[in-house]
Amino acid sequence: MMPLPAGTVRLHDARRGTVRDVRLAEFSMSTSARVPAWSDRPAPNITWFGAVKYCNLLSEDAGLDPAYSIDGRQVDWDVTADGYRLPTEAEWEYACRAGTTGAHYGDLRDIAWTALDDVDSAQPPKVKLPNGFGLYDTLGNVWEWCWDYLDTARYGDYRVLRGGSWSDPPWSVRASVRRGSAPDALIDGTGLRIARGALNGGESDAAQGWSASRDRERAAVKGPLPVGWTPHRELLEAASLPSPSSDRTTG
Repeated sequence: MMPLPAGTVRLHDARRGTVRDVRLAEFSMSTSARVPAWSDRPAPNITWFGAVKYCNLLSEDAGLDPAYSIDGRQVDWDVTADGYRLPTEAEWEYACRAGTTGAHYGDLRDIAWTALDDVDSAQPPKVKLPNGFGLYDTLGNVWEWCWDYLDTARYGDYRVLRGGSWSDPPWSVRASVRRGSAPDALIDGTGLRIARGALNGGESDAAQGWSASRDRERAAVKGPLPVGWTPHRELLEAASLPSPSSDRTTG
């Protein structure tokens, strides 16, 4: 685990055309994606549910408070817990950029496994150059799960993936690129990077750029929906909120 200093990251919401600056407290991040004991390279196809369960197992083995309570498909994050967890999307982008503002923190051939390398699977970590925080392969090699929903108005319970993989073209391997998938989807080229830090700042449902209330507000989209939009029904049922039309933050 690498301790990262407090700092600010700017997040863009392309669908809404908004920008917000997120102030982050100190936290820790693993220097590379998870490598299972039986391999020399990142696990290439873990689900989001598998990722949060793995974080809890790590916490229990270390005698730490598990970050997540899991009941079927319902997963809640105890933001006061000192155990291992997935990074928030804001934490991930801040850690990836390491103080840079461009699409990459270096030349892709030097820092990331991508389609430019013509490899056919995830590669061993710490071969390419690290970023300014000493983290390896935050771009390329495997997509990494984050805690956040992708967009609770449009994509239901899809969770965020960041970073790109060994098979992706350069345009898809950028610090700002977001993808997502269902939490139980088994997709080749997906892995996880571990974070840690009890960072609630006195709130029970918000930490490090993520907010449960923002998730609910976004899911409560009103009026006719564009074709293909699938608001997160469980969040809609759990909240009695006014129209989120006045919300000007990103999710």
